Amino acid sequence: MKALILVDLQNDFLPGGALPVPDGNAIIPLANQMQGAFKLVVATQDWHPANHGSFAASHPGKQPGELIQLKKLPQTLWPVHCVQHTRGAELAPNLMLNRLNKVFKKGTNADIDSYSGFFDNGHHQDTGLGGFLKEKKVTDVYLLGLATDYCVKHTALDALALGFKVYLIEDACRGVNLKPGDAENAIKEMKQAGAVVLNSRAVLHQLIK
Repeated sequence: MKALILVDLQNDFLPGGALPVPDGNAIIPLANQMQGAFKLVVATQDWHPANHGSFAASHPGKQPGELIQLKKLPQTLWPVHCVQHTRGAELAPNLMLNRLNKVFKKGTNADIDSYSGFFDNGHHQDTGLGGFLKEKKVTDVYLLGLATDYCVKHTALDALALGFKVYLIEDACRGVNLKPGDAENAIKEMKQAGAVVLNSRAVLHQLIK
């Protein structure tokens, strides 16, 4: 069984949002197209409390982009984004939702960030995504979304560690690139860990025969 995971396709990560990923809106049509090739489609959703520790605003004198320690883990500070029950946290309005089987919220604990769709950054709290996929007898997961160098990367690495075969749909992802080359390096890291990198055309050719 194959599943498609849509990573954090939310308003705050799109142009006009609080933490826009460059060109992030370009992947929404691809995300809609890809859904037609899968029987099982799930999404992840950043769902932060307003006082989340990853927000620079939660640390007086700190600015977005600075690095701190949060719960003994290195933490990049971000603008306030994807706050629970706000428009910024909602899934993109032009994202097709009728094929979506389930949405998994992450980053709900104010004390620790959660880039991965499976666990928080310390691997203390489980979102339930891994168990859901295994219950559905999923063996292969295909990933697309935002952002390549953070949430997509960590979701892919955790999926591999959980024993799933992982395919990254490269042209349906975009990176933040806080430092030049971050997204490119993230793709290399995913490849080295065992992910297969494909473009959307190859995936559709592989699945729709």
